[in-house]
Amino acid sequence: MNDQANSVDERYETTPATLTSWSRQDTTWMLGLFGTAIGAGTLFLPINAGLGGFWPLVILALLAFPMTFFAHRGLTRFVLSGREGSDITDVVEEHFGIKAGALITLLYFFAIFPILLIYSVALTNTVGSFMEHQLHILPPPRAILAFVLILGLLAVVRCGERVIVKAMSLMVYPFIVALLFLAVYLIPHWNGGILSTAREVPAPSALLSTLWLAIPVMVFSFNHSPIISAFAVDQKRQYGANADERSSQILSRAHLLMVVMVLFFVFSCVLTLSPAQLAEAKAQNLSILSYLANHFDNPTIAFAAPLIAFVAIAKSFLGHYIGASEGLKGLVLKTGRRPGAKSLDRMTAAFMLVVCWLVATLNPSILGMIETLGGPVIASILFLMPMYAIRKVPAMAKYRGQASNVFVTAVGLVAITALVYSLIG
Repeated sequence: MNDQANSVDERYETTPATLTSWSRQDTTWMLGLFGTAIGAGTLFLPINAGLGGFWPLVILALLAFPMTFFAHRGLTRFVLSGREGSDITDVVEEHFGIKAGALITLLYFFAIFPILLIYSVALTNTVGSFMEHQLHILPPPRAILAFVLILGLLAVVRCGERVIVKAMSLMVYPFIVALLFLAVYLIPHWNGGILSTAREVPAPSALLSTLWLAIPVMVFSFNHSPIISAFAVDQKRQYGANADERSSQILSRAHLLMVVMVLFFVFSCVLTLSPAQLAEAKAQNLSILSYLANHFDNPTIAFAAPLIAFVAIAKSFLGHYIGASEGLKGLVLKTGRRPGAKSLDRMTAAFMLVVCWLVATLNPSILGMIETLGGPVIASILFLMPMYAIRKVPAMAKYRGQASNVFVTAVGLVAITALVYSLIG
């Protein structure tokens, strides 16, 4: 990837813009945020959320917008509280010191990098299933297929952050239309599905247990924290003192769009497939789109669903690469080494390629990775760190005393305790 700092420096004028009108750049970022969030997590959400039953899914749907918006707004404000041009790794060091900065930078990297691994597995499975079931050709050996796919995405990454964000925002338009089309297409096929579990309201203890374990998947499904740092830096550069207000407006619109779209799609899927079929999809380690393509004897859906899944996963991979590479470069620089920008880019790309390829070849359980790696680790960065900063950092003192802080902290603790339970259970 081209030198990120130079890319950011050249992107905007030095004079802050006003809030008088909504700009094309605001729309680009809104769709870029949407594009980062809607990927493998979303395509696996109907499976995991549907297996929990009707009432837990309804509660999770009600929590989706506040959980997503308040958390990402907190992380954006955290980055905005730093010096001009500082990304999240710089702001952490600025507020918490060098040692704490290095620790949280490490955590930030390990919160995002596993997501790239998840997308690598999901992409390989989606393309392999499409070749086998829809094209009726034998896919190449898994190791070769994974290598070609990941190498292709990294070729896009080499074009730089600005090209990534623009490409993702352009890919969102056909994706929204396709996802909406598929959700509407499923309506005549609704057979009750998850409603069979609505007749009995679960006991409070069982309901809380189901919600507890489902929250990490929800956190992951709507997560776009890897691109928040670049987003906040750009907002501060473009809007100056108005960056907090405009970034909140962009975030609220992006989250409303993603929550409405995703929940409509989720409910359409779980009203079409039975709990037994959702369990089968989980066992096959396929996204809901690939399972639907194999389930329906309809050539349009058979071809469209895997292609939608491919676009969703590919654009989310690109968005998460920004955050993962940012964290890895921060770790390298904090060791005291100062390689050139191009050398650091090449080292980062080579490391990502090798590890993503190995994991995609091994094909571990995607939902298992989400439950034990993705959601809970992200929660510590996305939910808890900004709330801690609000209490401790003078630059964020103006945000203290808000009820949303308690809500965000509670969701973060739920996600992390679910990880501990899954590891010792």
